[in-house]
Amino acid sequence: MLEILSLVAIGLALYTLNASRNSAQKIGDEVMRLKREVEALKAGGVVVPAAEGAGEAASIDVAEAAREAPAEEPAETPFAGPWAGPKPVTADEIEKGRAIFGGVPAESAAASETAEEAVAAQPVAAPVKPKESFESRIGARWAVWVGGIALALGGIFMVKYSIEAGLLSPAVRLSLAAVFGLVLMAVGEFVRRRTQPLIANAFQNAMIPGVLTAAGAITLFAVTYVSYEFYGYVGPVAAFVLLAAVSFATIGLSLLHGQALAGLGLLASMLTPALVSTDEPSAWSLFGFLSVAWLATSAASRIRRWQVVPALANGGMALWALLYLAGAETVDVVPVLTALLVLVLGHGLIWPGAIAFDDTPVAAGAAPADPFDKLLAPPAVAVSLTGALAVVFPALVLASRVPTITHADYGFVILVMALAVLGALRGWAIYPAIFSAIGAVVGVTTMVALPGGALIDTFGGLAPPTLEGTTPIPVLGAAPVNLLLVLAVAYAAVGLAAVRLRIAASPHFGALWSLLAPAVPFAVLAVSFLNFGNLSFDAKHGLLAVLLGLAFFAAAETFSRERTEEGGLFIPQWTLAAGGFAFLVLALHALTDGLVTTLGVAALGTAAVFATRVRAWPVLPWLMAGAAAVVVGRIAWEPTIVGAANLSKTPVFNQLLAGYGIPAALLALSAFELRRWPGERIRNLLQALASLFLLLTAAILVRHGMNGGVLDSSVPTLGEQATYTLLVIGASAIMMSLDLKSPSPVFRYGSMAVGVLSVLSIASAHFIGLNPYFTGELLGKWPFVDLLLVGYLLPGIAYGGLAWYARGRRPMPYVIMLALAGVALAFAWVTLSVRRYWHGEGIADWKGFLQPETYTYSVVWLLLGVALLVVGSKFDSKSIRLASAGLVLIAVVKVFLIDMANLEGILRALSFIGLGAVLIGIGLFYQKILSGKSGTSEKAELNVET
Repeated sequence: MLEILSLVAIGLALYTLNASRNSAQKIGDEVMRLKREVEALKAGGVVVPAAEGAGEAASIDVAEAAREAPAEEPAETPFAGPWAGPKPVTADEIEKGRAIFGGVPAESAAASETAEEAVAAQPVAAPVKPKESFESRIGARWAVWVGGIALALGGIFMVKYSIEAGLLSPAVRLSLAAVFGLVLMAVGEFVRRRTQPLIANAFQNAMIPGVLTAAGAITLFAVTYVSYEFYGYVGPVAAFVLLAAVSFATIGLSLLHGQALAGLGLLASMLTPALVSTDEPSAWSLFGFLSVAWLATSAASRIRRWQVVPALANGGMALWALLYLAGAETVDVVPVLTALLVLVLGHGLIWPGAIAFDDTPVAAGAAPADPFDKLLAPPAVAVSLTGALAVVFPALVLASRVPTITHADYGFVILVMALAVLGALRGWAIYPAIFSAIGAVVGVTTMVALPGGALIDTFGGLAPPTLEGTTPIPVLGAAPVNLLLVLAVAYAAVGLAAVRLRIAASPHFGALWSLLAPAVPFAVLAVSFLNFGNLSFDAKHGLLAVLLGLAFFAAAETFSRERTEEGGLFIPQWTLAAGGFAFLVLALHALTDGLVTTLGVAALGTAAVFATRVRAWPVLPWLMAGAAAVVVGRIAWEPTIVGAANLSKTPVFNQLLAGYGIPAALLALSAFELRRWPGERIRNLLQALASLFLLLTAAILVRHGMNGGVLDSSVPTLGEQATYTLLVIGASAIMMSLDLKSPSPVFRYGSMAVGVLSVLSIASAHFIGLNPYFTGELLGKWPFVDLLLVGYLLPGIAYGGLAWYARGRRPMPYVIMLALAGVALAFAWVTLSVRRYWHGEGIADWKGFLQPETYTYSVVWLLLGVALLVVGSKFDSKSIRLASAGLVLIAVVKVFLIDMANLEGILRALSFIGLGAVLIGIGLFYQKILSGKSGTSEKAELNVET
């Protein structure tokens, strides 16, 4: 069977070679005939008649050219026949004829150039590529690939047969196999020189020369490896050199045979170090060889503008680096670092190198690309993206292995900065820029949070268990604080230089760098300060933050002055100014502590607002909003501002008044300063923040005063909650007054939002959560001046006053809601006061109800309904009159359902007598009131029958 397969493989090779030579000769004759005819047309107007027996392809082309001739101007044609003039098809054939690898005959070169110039002057329509048939795929493509595989297998089977039969010695067998591989490569080159360009253009991915060369390269690679691994004819060094030579030769020949052969050579070069092992492995030898292979691949890709092969080369380099860093017993960082720096340098100088966006071919008729799309899809995007990933992954591994690997921290910093420099110097390097930022932040965080290789141990399972079955905790060595600070400064410098280089040619790229330049150093400096710095006072981090903040403000000033366009959003101004402000805030946290830090942040934001008098930058007022967010964050982290142990117990006049009140005052001052600022949104936002801080100040002071100077997480009492409710009602009234004096959507909608929230609060807290009937809280010794007065009556009166003040100024549903809330609180006060009268200061539900108490409820509710009816009539308030009707209805239902069942004797009779008398009185009162309103709709309704 093996002999048959070998003979079939050799037969296929001979047949393929013979067929290619015959087709090359036929197509060459046809092209030369077309050249002579075009030369005759151009020179003297005499047409050489088509030779009999011309190829079928030429006849079809001539007929198509005749059909494409313009029919409306036949007079301009000097003679009849299909050769009316030069056609695009003829020009295409001429160009293909000149592209023959073997050269153009000297006698037709001048005529060919003249014909090309004539055709170039005519409008040429792009030919439509016909769909390839199944027969073409089978005969022209699959046959080539299968034939190449068959040749390679034939060589392997021949060697295998000779081994099994014992016909030849190993040395002879290997020599014959090597000769067979060389012959295949030579035949491939011979066929390439004879193959016509028509075949090359039509079947680029199935070229016979490339397949033959690939089969020869595989054969030579296999012979070298077998000679080393199985027979020991060559040593490790010689085997390594021979395998490398085959790989590099394959990469070099790919310039003639295409990208597929380059991929084969790259694969061979990446496998070579894995196939050859020595007793003394050298990292320098490994990564030196990989660097040379990568440079060869990059150079070939630069010549042919390939993207797939260099992307695979980047992946191979990254894979070897990761395997070495994770698996080597003793890691030497310098060879890996050198190889990755060669990769970065090769991207910057070789491929993609200095390629520009204009160098990318644009499809005919395609719409112009959006600038943002061009930024995200630069030339050679696959190469730049894989190159950035190939550097950032080993950098992250180095960061995770600090301090277990010597100089891993320096290697991490150098790789991140190399990517950043590449992103700054090349316009296509958006992905190196982005991944340098991601790598810097993630790497520093990993270095701090997961030191000593915890990242690899966690995801790779490489951490050995201890005797107790637990994973050992890595011990943090000396923290590279100074190196992190150097990284922050270096990245800031590179980022500002990148903004300078890119802002004119690529504004979007420049804007991206203006964001990365402050963001990455700030993140690095903040992580270093929070983990290694002194949180009370740290001069090193604080002074560096001050310098960087001033530098970014100066950069924002410089770029703003150099800006030529007026109006519109200038992103570098926003990002650089915001970055400078963030660094100054970080400096305050490093140089100050407690109350001083909180007040300093608020003062810094106020200074930014007043800076609008000098520079009308749109970003400056928003810095105050950022300062307020920082203050809110500090309050959420430590509500006491100075710590619970340092907080004074003096009511009102303590650190809380300054820590909450001064930021509220500065926010109000900033909003007033921006009263003439063209942007209304920031002014409204500052007004809302000032109102919020004012309410927060009052609430925290109440909490502090009512809990003996202690701020804790205990549930507030009804008295404390009532104080909050009164504060919120007052805030709603104040914002309503401010809105009437100076109309503002913040005050208009804020007053209503506060009112709605307060109503929801009393519904949940006053009536259910903190109700003394459910909680059992004592009301106090004094019958009237007690907890019920503070918790129900005063808030009810306040809601009534707010509803009266809001009439005509706020929507009627909102006013009705406030009035009903006041009535509900008054009803609760009356009801609970009756219960206090019968049960004393403890009115818990477990005491049950007395019969006189039940009768008293009916009387009091009816009296309250009558009183509300009088008040509603007095102030002509329909909502209060409806509330009174509701109370009377509740009393009626209670009398008929509860009193009838629970009361006995005289109390039951008095209950019904009183109810009837009150209802008749209310009816008479209603008739009198409604009849006395002349000209009203009620009177018209009463007199409708008259």
